[in-house]
Amino acid sequence: MRLHRFTVTTTSTAALAVAVLLAPVAPVPVARAAVHAPARVLPAYVLPGDRVYPEGIAADHRTGALYAGSYQDGTVYRTTPNRPPAPTRRHSTDELRSTGRRVAEVFLPAGADGRRTANGLKIDRAGRLWVTDSTAGVSVYDTRTRRLLARFDVPGTAGLFVNDLAIARDGGAYITDSVRAVVYRVTPRDLARARGGRATLVPRFDLGDVLEPHEPGAFTLNGIVADPAGRFLLAADMHGGDLYRLDIATGAVRKVVLSGGDVRNADGLELQHGRLWTVHNVDNAISRWRVARDGTGARRERLLSDASLQIPTTLVRSRGTLYVVRSQFDKGGPLGGGTPEIPFTVAAVRGI
Repeated sequence: MRLHRFTVTTTSTAALAVAVLLAPVAPVPVARAAVHAPARVLPAYVLPGDRVYPEGIAADHRTGALYAGSYQDGTVYRTTPNRPPAPTRRHSTDELRSTGRRVAEVFLPAGADGRRTANGLKIDRAGRLWVTDSTAGVSVYDTRTRRLLARFDVPGTAGLFVNDLAIARDGGAYITDSVRAVVYRVTPRDLARARGGRATLVPRFDLGDVLEPHEPGAFTLNGIVADPAGRFLLAADMHGGDLYRLDIATGAVRKVVLSGGDVRNADGLELQHGRLWTVHNVDNAISRWRVARDGTGARRERLLSDASLQIPTTLVRSRGTLYVVRSQFDKGGPLGGGTPEIPFTVAAVRGI
């Protein structure tokens, strides 16, 4: 696959599976400012299969392995830790396929444990893999044995779309519901009680009356990340373009003051060392923000926009590199007809 170079500007997405997302939304503004060193997007790993349509990604920071999930059928893939290709070198599809360590293995097959899809993925400090199923809830697996440890289901029959998740410092998992506009919580005690069985998800934050006005059933909350210090969560409203600070201790919700842009069409988020990376799915963009220590404000520092991101749905930063899922949802997936480019890949992005 050809290596691409892009311009990054200083300035001032996880699922897209319903038709409401096809409605016109204002694009992320691109400021014309000082030009920095070119960013690079290059293939890092192949996800085998002709209809993968990947959605989520997670890094095991203990081992360097990456996990990616298929929105199409719920397959979860695992990569062998390996350094991405050198930025100055070009890599063909055949080369990627022939390099055994660069082709991901199937970690959990399609339909495992009754899951119909795989959206958000996270690895917690104990090495457990959390996988959301947009139609039902979240499942927790032992990455060593691949055994299902517990499953948490959304209560009630009203519309739902379980989307992304974050693991807080205290071990609690927080899961967004894009249709109900709530964030569920699973505490370590909840996980211990449900071990080997099933339990019900309980909302911790309800943002229904806080978000910008939207039509019933519209997709709102999507990506979510946890402050490493354990004080707050940041959750993006992809419809309204706002970022919200959720106080873990008190349950208080407040809008983050954004400067230099917004987070419209925001999908996956990544927060490290005071920097927040956001993928804007249908805009084929990645933005980088400087977040205030208390999480009340954020200033956009850079923006990368290019079609080769192929509808990025989420990202993770591991060992200094951003790994971005290229969903191709608009090529025969939930966002449109056509034929995807094979193979599906996870891209390595540097320079933003």
